[in-house]
Amino acid sequence: MAEKPQPVRVLYCPVCSLPAEYCEFGPDFQKCKPWLIENAPELYPDLLKESDEKEADKVSERLQSVGISSAGVDGSAPRGGTSTSKQEEVKRLPGGKIKKIEKQEVVIEKVVRNKRKCVTMVKGLELFGIKLSDASKKLGKKFATGASVVKGPTEKDQIDVQGDISYDIVEFITETWPDVPETAIYFIEDGRKVAAA
Repeated sequence: MAEKPQPVRVLYCPVCSLPAEYCEFGPDFQKCKPWLIENAPELYPDLLKESDEKEADKVSERLQSVGISSAGVDGSAPRGGTSTSKQEEVKRLPGGKIKKIEKQEVVIEKVVRNKRKCVTMVKGLELFGIKLSDASKKLGKKFATGASVVKGPTEKDQIDVQGDISYDIVEFITETWPDVPETAIYFIEDGRKVAAA
């Protein structure tokens, strides 16, 4: 006779009331961290490393306030020295997720519809502090065509201009907005990013 399966025991977090493995998706992951380190360290091994690094940083700060460098204690460099440069490149979001800081670049892509109609998409102008609604008006006026601000496939705003204007758009962008260097403008050709300069 087959054995009766045992019920699964689920560990619930008392802070957010979610199962422990789902705390990172909850509203207050920062508040859950101390409880998780104590009660479920196998689920989040990164939290243990984080807490060890924080402890090391606190110790080195205390030593520096006293006048002793942490390199002088054990002969090695301080452990938290490289983390500050990484924090400048990466932005932490609520819940511990990491968001990479975007490169400032303008991407121009030409899409052919119905085998003869073209749409030129301009992405990334907002990274240079350019208001997209004003930019679409200027592009439409310059090339005598329809231009509008739409949400792209990645949920970011982009400018769609009717027609193939890729031949003259780089010159227009660099003249109209001097903050945008020509080296920061790229075309997408055959699925690859190609520099315009």
